[in-house]
Amino acid sequence: MSGTKDSLSGRVLVIAFEGWSDAGAAASAAARWMLDHLGHEEIEAISAEDFVDYQVHRPKLVLSDDGSRELEWPDTKLFGPVERPNQTEPEECIRYVSGEPAKEIFVLLGAEPSRRWREYVELLLDIISAWQIDHIVTLGAMFSDAPHSRPISTILTSDNAELRKVLGLEKSDYEGPAGIGSALALAAADAGVNLVSIWASVPHYVHSAPSPKATLALLDQVEELLDVVIPRGDLVEQSNEWESSISALAASDAEMSSYIEKLEEARDAFEGPEATGEAIAHEFEKFLRRDHPNAEESG
Repeated sequence: MSGTKDSLSGRVLVIAFEGWSDAGAAASAAARWMLDHLGHEEIEAISAEDFVDYQVHRPKLVLSDDGSRELEWPDTKLFGPVERPNQTEPEECIRYVSGEPAKEIFVLLGAEPSRRWREYVELLLDIISAWQIDHIVTLGAMFSDAPHSRPISTILTSDNAELRKVLGLEKSDYEGPAGIGSALALAAADAGVNLVSIWASVPHYVHSAPSPKATLALLDQVEELLDVVIPRGDLVEQSNEWESSISALAASDAEMSSYIEKLEEARDAFEGPEATGEAIAHEFEKFLRRDHPNAEESG
């Protein structure tokens, strides 16, 4: 995020949706990593019943504390700080640069809804208003023609001109198929709510595996945007192992190795160490076209 002049202040809600906009589970993993280091509790939820296709996002059978089985539904859950007597913080918690625990950060996690998006977004905005959220940060990850052996490219965008100016963000001019994050971004803009989107690129040739390297890239941007320090724990080691395992796999496959080399050459020649916003926007558009080849025809 070159050119950043400031950071977000006040109450900030970080959002990640599982599904279409969560390549390599990078966005949802980043949100969960933050939850693990905030000590927050669930404070509100939107039932999945009216919005989620359970054949796409199936409920999970889990064992409760007493050993009985119960269903865990893919509800949208809001997590925030809850003050309790003798409350202890996580051993390694997210803190503002000043050293204070990041009590003003909220996290929302849920499966991308399959239907009734307008109603769902209205419920989200009601929650955002009720909890007096000042800024929203949505996390996303997309598959792209990016080599795993180079830094993960990210792009930060906003529909708010003032935020773009203050934070040095990009303006997205993408047209095409959209996810629930885009629906929320436009509705938030209409409602006068500040929203920033952070997207990370994930190599498409490792689509079946989680991508801790992309999760790290998203956390790096959140850290800078919110002026906080996020513990990394073993995430750096996981990222290195992820990269090494893919490199080892490619070394035994001449065709894959040759393909990755071409991606590396193209990345180094066209973008340098970090991708430009324009380049990532182009990758995002290719990602959408690849997933929805008939989008233009269907309208």
